[in-house]
Amino acid sequence: MAISVDTLELSGSPITAISRPEAAMPPESPLSMPTQDLRRWSSSQERSLVAEHPGRTPVLARLFVFGGALLLTAYGAYEMYQVVSVSRTTVLQYVLLALFTINFSWIALAFTSGLLGFLVLLRRPRLPDRLPPSLKARTAIVMPVYNEQTARTFAALEAIRESVEATGLGEHFDYFILSDSTSPDAWVAEERAFQALRDRAGPQARIYYRHRHKNHHRKAGNIADFVSRWGGHYDHMLVLDADSLMEGSCIIHLAAAMEADPDAGIIQTLPLIINRNTLFARLQQFAARIYGPVIASGLSAWMGSDGNYWGHNAIIRTKAFAGHAGLPDLPGRPPLGGHILSHDFVEAALILRAGWKVYMLPNLGGSYEESPPSLIDLSARDRRWCQGNLQHLRVIGTRGLKLPSRQHFATGIMSYLASPFWLFQLIVGIALVLQTTYIRPEYFSRDFGLFPVWPRFDPERALALFALTMGILLAPKLFGLVLMLFDRQGRRACGGAIRLLASSIIEIILSALMAPILMLIQSGSVFQILLGRDTGWQPQRRDDGSIPFRDIVRRHRWHTVLGAFTGLSAFLIATSLFLWMSPTIVGLLLAIPLSWLSGQLAIGLALKRAGLLLTPEESTPPSVATRANELMSQNAELGFDDEDALLALYRDPDLREIHVAMLPSLPPRRRGDIETERALATARIADAETIQEAAAWLKPKERFLLLHDKALLDSTLRLRDGAAAQTQAAAE
Repeated sequence: MAISVDTLELSGSPITAISRPEAAMPPESPLSMPTQDLRRWSSSQERSLVAEHPGRTPVLARLFVFGGALLLTAYGAYEMYQVVSVSRTTVLQYVLLALFTINFSWIALAFTSGLLGFLVLLRRPRLPDRLPPSLKARTAIVMPVYNEQTARTFAALEAIRESVEATGLGEHFDYFILSDSTSPDAWVAEERAFQALRDRAGPQARIYYRHRHKNHHRKAGNIADFVSRWGGHYDHMLVLDADSLMEGSCIIHLAAAMEADPDAGIIQTLPLIINRNTLFARLQQFAARIYGPVIASGLSAWMGSDGNYWGHNAIIRTKAFAGHAGLPDLPGRPPLGGHILSHDFVEAALILRAGWKVYMLPNLGGSYEESPPSLIDLSARDRRWCQGNLQHLRVIGTRGLKLPSRQHFATGIMSYLASPFWLFQLIVGIALVLQTTYIRPEYFSRDFGLFPVWPRFDPERALALFALTMGILLAPKLFGLVLMLFDRQGRRACGGAIRLLASSIIEIILSALMAPILMLIQSGSVFQILLGRDTGWQPQRRDDGSIPFRDIVRRHRWHTVLGAFTGLSAFLIATSLFLWMSPTIVGLLLAIPLSWLSGQLAIGLALKRAGLLLTPEESTPPSVATRANELMSQNAELGFDDEDALLALYRDPDLREIHVAMLPSLPPRRRGDIETERALATARIADAETIQEAAAWLKPKERFLLLHDKALLDSTLRLRDGAAAQTQAAAE
């Protein structure tokens, strides 16, 4: 390993160190990444397209989707008005009408978009051609990580690299693990896993690793740091998530598509969910595989080249990203101010504003991700997404944005506001029934009128409208099911027609029961955010382990209480109200057992053995997933994720050398500036007699600072080994 001068003494052994070993990162090649102005923009700043793109704006598709949704919403609102206006309409009935119209417009848009996707897929779109014989551009494949298990992330990157190399075009790609980990143990485990992977792959593997001292702006800042420092080396970058997997053929097709279209800024794939086995994850897996292509094809058809970006499994033109995706902080404090959490939507919108194209290739196979293993895990991730999407309320008015970009923001915002709107609609509905049942109506108001005010409803129209609402709500699922039933190979891979139908019924029933639980969780998230509570950024749980039952009870006890109270109240008010609300009531009453069942691995595996909730990717696993699982098992045996960082550095001189060599250059500390963690760490180390005592006494933040400080680390690693001394004393 080539190392320049800078000698440091650790545990009596001199260590030669530099800011970075030659193999850890390539030389920097900076790209300017200016912060974008959300308030000022001129059309003169928009670039002109290089190539001609006939039919660039899919006018007919947008007219079909949005015009159809508008007509459906108008019809639904009219029918609802007829339901509540048997006589003169009260204020509460007008509120109910408004809430219903908002919610109905949301599902009407999903229906027309899904219908368009269904029509597109009926034509059986042409799959990508064979792999191109060559590529010209260089692409960086980057995987940002944050306190993840190295056994999994490094296995995924290694499997992806092997798959790309198998295409014969691997020389056009470099691979980067971009760490933002704040856990000392995770950080050192990453360094060990990186060294092990580099040793296996050889010196020409072009695999790199970088750890940031401060995870400024989190994932968006992590990517921006890479682009601004090393982006000049690469024409494109392919961004992964920590749970991403991609076949080499998919990556080659993306790179070829980007080379073929000089106006493309981002090309997004449709990631399918794989590799999960809990009940909840298998429900998500099945739904994404059966219904996902319908939704994605509809979106792709009406978005055209004014598409969106989901933050991973997409290829990005580095020059376009550097020039236009530098995100500003929003004014004010979190949760609605500060750095933008859902940065991917904003990056796509700003790149579109600058004249680049953003689109999706929904039929390009070989792109995968994983699902949260339980309902509680989903809600934890969803809380952060909720905050990020509500921040878009302050971004949607950005100057110069394309209308489709504003629509993408509105869709993301509404995906979370729909829950409190649904909750309010239920509350208003209950209030109206209460008014009708228990409050003596004032037939003639104080204002003169010829007709009395009857708070009445039309039950037959209400039933028909309910059936229409459920029909358009479930239609996208039906579209996906029909397409899979007509796909002979896919149908067999899902266990056959009978099992496929049974799986769809299971998915629909369980999703319907979980919907009111998620409605309350999302409503709570919205209220908390509007009240000023910041979510922070916690690492996701990606294993298949179940959650302790007491935690489930604690999380869902109020959902159950609310379900019992609502059910009893509805039954006492009117049997018809109880029946109307029964799906919501049952879902809330079963919140605790449903949440417990959702994280159960045994139940998911039992359904798998019975051939239920099967997907084609389970019947014939993708080769990259099979290889990643093998590598993950091998990595887990190394035990990097289970070892204490300080003890690992103490026992392995080679690891110490690697760690010190890869430390980033930090700005000099000003004299007189005393950091609390530094002072506490120094005092604990001075008081410790053995490395085991130091490891036990140091707090996580103190450890993290210690691992960045060469001098402090040196004094720590000079401590004696208490375990060795005890062993020697016992032997004597």
